[in-house]
Amino acid sequence: MSISAPALAVFDLETTGVDVTTARIVTAFVGVLSADGALISSRSWLADPGVEIPAGAAAIHGVTTERARAEGRSASLVVREIVDELAARAADGLPLVVYNAPYDLTLLKHEARRHHAGPFVPPTVVIDPLVIDKAVDRYRKGKRTLEAACAHYGVTLDGAHDASVDAIGAGHVARAIIERYSGELPATLTELHAQQALWHQQQADSFESWMRASKDQNFTADRGWPMRAL
Repeated sequence: MSISAPALAVFDLETTGVDVTTARIVTAFVGVLSADGALISSRSWLADPGVEIPAGAAAIHGVTTERARAEGRSASLVVREIVDELAARAADGLPLVVYNAPYDLTLLKHEARRHHAGPFVPPTVVIDPLVIDKAVDRYRKGKRTLEAACAHYGVTLDGAHDASVDAIGAGHVARAIIERYSGELPATLTELHAQQALWHQQQADSFESWMRASKDQNFTADRGWPMRAL
C-alpha cells in the first residue's frame, strides 16, 4: 500500500520578522489543491499588523508599513479568520501542507493569543515538505529553501515570498515528494505525520551537534513539530 493524498490544504504566512514570539502577520493564504494540482478554493489576507514593518521584511514580501496601514484589515480580524479557515479545512479532513511548519504554525499560535482569537490547534495531519525532503534525501548538497526544493522537484515558482505562490508551490512539492518516495514513506498520512515529528527531532539533534562542534558550544536548536513548544 502506498501513501496518497486526494486533496491538500496549503498555508503560508508573510510576516514582519523571524522571531515567532514577536513577529506579526502581514499576508496569509489558505487554499485547497485537488488531486491533479488545480486550485479549487482560496482565501488571501492583508493585515495591518499594528507595528512597523522592517525594511528588510518589506523588501522580501513587498508590503510596506504604509501599504499595510492603507489597505490592510485589522490584525485581530485577520488572525481570527485564518484560525477559523484552517479549522474548517481540518474539519473537511484535509491534510495541511506548510513548508517549515513550526515557523508558520507557532507564529500563528502567538498571534491568536495576542489578539484573543481563540485557541489555535494545529490540524491532526500536517505535511511539511522541508522535513520530509531532508529525511528522504539527506545527503543532497545545496540549500533547502522552498525555491531550491521547487527547482529540485520540477515545480514552477513564479514570485517567491508571495503567500499564495509559496503555499501553492509547497503543495506541489509535497505531492512530488510523496509520488517520488511513496515506497519509502509510511503507508498513511496519519503515520506520516507521526514520522515527521520523529524526523524533525533527529534533524534538530543533528544540527545542534554540528553547531556546538563547529560554531557555538552553547547553541540550542528549536524543537517541536509541527509547532514549537511555547
